[in-house]
Amino acid sequence: MSNPRNGDTKPPCLPRNGLVKIPTQANGLGSASITKGTPAVKNRLCQPSSVPAILSPALAHRSDLPIPSLASPLSLATLASVSSPPGASLVGLNASEGSEQPSPERLPGSPSERQLAVDEKILNRLFWYFSACEKCVLAQVCKAWRRVLYQPKFWVGLTPVLHTKELYNVLPGGEKEFVSLQGFAVRGFDGFCLVGVSDLDICEFIDNYPLSKKGVKSMSLKRSTITDAGLEVMLEQMQGVVRLELSGCNDFTEAGLWSSLNARITALSVSDCINVADDAIAAISQLLPNLTELNLQAYHVTDTALAYFTAKQGYTTHTLRLNSCWEITNHGVVNMVHSLPNLSVLSLSGCSKVTDDGVELVAENLRKLRSLDLSWCPRITDMALEYIACDLHKLEELVLDRCVRITDTGLSYLSTMSSLRSLYLRWCCQVQDFGLKHLLGMGSLRLLSLAGCPLLTTTGLSGLVQLQELEELELTNCPGATPELFKYFSQHLPCCMVIE
Repeated sequence: MSNPRNGDTKPPCLPRNGLVKIPTQANGLGSASITKGTPAVKNRLCQPSSVPAILSPALAHRSDLPIPSLASPLSLATLASVSSPPGASLVGLNASEGSEQPSPERLPGSPSERQLAVDEKILNRLFWYFSACEKCVLAQVCKAWRRVLYQPKFWVGLTPVLHTKELYNVLPGGEKEFVSLQGFAVRGFDGFCLVGVSDLDICEFIDNYPLSKKGVKSMSLKRSTITDAGLEVMLEQMQGVVRLELSGCNDFTEAGLWSSLNARITALSVSDCINVADDAIAAISQLLPNLTELNLQAYHVTDTALAYFTAKQGYTTHTLRLNSCWEITNHGVVNMVHSLPNLSVLSLSGCSKVTDDGVELVAENLRKLRSLDLSWCPRITDMALEYIACDLHKLEELVLDRCVRITDTGLSYLSTMSSLRSLYLRWCCQVQDFGLKHLLGMGSLRLLSLAGCPLLTTTGLSGLVQLQELEELELTNCPGATPELFKYFSQHLPCCMVIE
């Protein structure tokens, strides 16, 4: 995050992975991270801060009141300088600045300006125009701003990310105490991501977070040493958890899943956990009758596991992502399409043994699909795209990254899909200019990725200006993408974000 006090005029923006660092706060919360929720949130937070000229009738005639964006290094200091309600201490950007707090009487500006700067109606509208990182900084300006900003409505869709070392404060005697999480509770966070934690850390979190018993709906554990016992205690104590993620946790076993999972969980994500195999899927299918979403990355899951799902899950489960499940073949696809016929989102990314026949089964049996990911499936050919175009009439998103056998012929099949809005063709090394011509009549396309396609030329790419409804075009590592081409796009596709 850019520092408002240095010379950097670049507006703060969430990184593409959605993580943003919260600066150390004076209330003892320590540092943490926040991850975004939806793409809409990402897009809003990444926009440069721009406050409208008129926020309320009270400001309509007050053009002299400085309420600029945090993109300006001076603006935060200006905002802070006019805001100090009676009895509120001014908290600087760093804890050390708190010792030099000007009194309200000494602040610049007239009393009416100072009153406007702490007017809750104005602040409640103003703060919507700032990103998550900026809100974290603004909350430290004064108590009045913090009181407004700590309303849960400003933090919806964001998830704090806490690493093990951030959970404890070291006391003068060398002992450690768990940090206060009261600030998170005030903002109403109902989801957390804990990184590198142990069973003891999780127990401390449960004991110290006021909303842990009933108010936490989502828990994510990454690179943690949680064991079967810790997993059981966590899900037994945290009765509100309905979304669970376990990533890079190698100390729990399939037996732990059998003893821990309960019917209230509706979304489960398990990735890069070494002890997960077919029996884990059996536990999931038997213990989670209300499952709506399953994300699974497991190298030892076989075709047999995909037959375990019950009729109840066949009715409720709408999202299944099987990422890098190397042992899954077309036989597993047969089991899957019959067990889960109501899927609307399916990913077979990295399922390298799936062929065109498997895609045919998907297209014939899963007619409700709106998103299909076949990236890193090297056996997929143009024939699979013909099956998709013929049967999946509701499909809105298709991901074909690294499908190296896709050619221009396959794109000709896709050109008939009137519902397709997002098409990813990253590193499809056989796609040429002629193939792009097939896409020019797809008026429904809003996102097109051609990153890393080596055979596309400037001439072929320039024809994409015919897609006037395009909102995002990715040309990273595309040899045909020249500075002149980007300038051409800026003139003829002014509403499209072109990623270089």
